Amino acid sequence: MKKTIFIMLGILLVALSACGSKDDSTDTTKSSDSDEMVELTFTNWGGDQHIEMYENLLEEFHEENPNIKVNVESIPHADYQQKLSVLAAGNELPDVGWVAERMVPQFVNNNILTDISEVVEAEDFDFDDYIPSTIELWEHDGKLLGLPFSTPPMIMYYNKTMFEEAGLETPIELAEKGEWTWEQFEESAKALSNGKGNNKTYGARLFNEWTNFATIPSHTFSFGGSMFSDDMSTFEWNSPEGIESLKMLERMMFEDKSHVPPGENINFESGKVGMFTFMYSYIANVRDITDFEWDIAPLPTGPEGRVPLLGQAGISVFEGSEHPEEAKKLLAFLSSKTGIQAQSAFFVPPRKSVLESDEFINIPNNPPKESIELALINEMDNGFTYPLHEEWTKIESEINNGFDKLFSQIESSEEIMEEMEKNIDPILQK
Repeated sequence: MKKTIFIMLGILLVALSACGSKDDSTDTTKSSDSDEMVELTFTNWGGDQHIEMYENLLEEFHEENPNIKVNVESIPHADYQQKLSVLAAGNELPDVGWVAERMVPQFVNNNILTDISEVVEAEDFDFDDYIPSTIELWEHDGKLLGLPFSTPPMIMYYNKTMFEEAGLETPIELAEKGEWTWEQFEESAKALSNGKGNNKTYGARLFNEWTNFATIPSHTFSFGGSMFSDDMSTFEWNSPEGIESLKMLERMMFEDKSHVPPGENINFESGKVGMFTFMYSYIANVRDITDFEWDIAPLPTGPEGRVPLLGQAGISVFEGSEHPEEAKKLLAFLSSKTGIQAQSAFFVPPRKSVLESDEFINIPNNPPKESIELALINEMDNGFTYPLHEEWTKIESEINNGFDKLFSQIESSEEIMEEMEKNIDPILQK
C-alpha cells in the first residue's frame, strides 16, 4: 500500500513538473508577442538626412508593431567601431545596428553578431532577390550574421559646369568612348585648376577625410598591382604600381597644384573642386546643389581595367539583446523590399528588384539614368572589397602614417612604401 502511495506521489510530482514547464514555455513565447512595450536601439553613423529617412520608414514598422519603439542613434563613423567595442565589453550593445565590412572580422572574432538565418528563411522575405555577391561577407561557419543595405562601387562626382566652362570633355563623355583613363584624369584635373587664394579652384579631391585613402588602391589595381597577398600574409603594395600611385598624388598635390592640399577642407559642394571620389551615399550632400550642374561617372581605368572599391555595409542584430525576437523583426523589416527601397535614396541597393527599379533610378535630383547605369550598375561586378583581417585597424593606422609622411613631404614614395611593408608584415604574420 505504501509502495502504491509513493508511486502515485511520484506520478503526481512529474505531472506537476511537466505542467510547470509547459506554463514557463508558454510565458516565454507569450512575452515576445505580447502587447508589452519594448524599446530597441538602432545605431548607425548616418547624417541628419539618413536619420530622417529612417524615422519616416520606421513609422510604417511601428504601425505594424505598435508595441515596439525604435530609438535611432547616430555615432560618428570615425568612432563607431571603437564605441561598439566598448559597449560590448560592458554588455551594453545596441539591439540592431549598421556594420561596415572592415568591422566584420573583429565583431565575428568577438562573437557579438547574432545568427539571423531564420529571418531570410521566412517565405515572404524573398531572399533570392538579394544579389549573391552581396551576401558573402555576412556568411560565417554556416551562419548568416547580417544583411547588406549598401553595396556601392566608388564613383566620381564631377562639376559639369566647371568642365563646360573650361571647354573640356566630361568624365562621363570620356567613359562612354572608353577614354576615361588615369592619365586623362590627371590632365583634366590640371586643366581645371586655376586662380589664387580664395578664388583658387582645384581639379580633384581623392580623399573625403584625410584618413580615408580608399580611392588610391583602385589606381594601383588598375595597373596590375595589389595591396596584400591573397592569403593576407604579406604586404604587397610596396611595388612599382603602388609607388606610382603615391607619385601620382605627389604630382597632383605639389607639382601641378591640381589636388586640394592635404588638411584643407575644401569640399565638392563649394564649387571649387572639379572631381571628387566617394561612395554613392555622399549624394545626400550633393542633391541640393543649385550653384552649378553636377553628374557622376565611373572611376578612371588603367591597363588592367577599372577596379573601384566596393564599400559594403550591412545591418546586424547584436548578441545580448534583451529582445532578440523583436530585434530580428526589425532587421527583417529594414531588409525587406520596402526597407531597401527607402534606403536606396542614399545607398546602392543589394536587392535586384530595387536596383533595377524606376523608383531607384528616378529619385528626385538624381543623376541621369545613363550615368547611374555606367557609374554604378555596370561596375557592381568589377570592384574590390577591403581585405578582411581582425587587426585591420592597426594595418589601416600604419597606412595612414605613411600618407601623413607623403602629405608632409618628409619621405619619398619609395621610402614610405618600404616603411609600410616593414611595419605591416609583422601584423599580418602574427
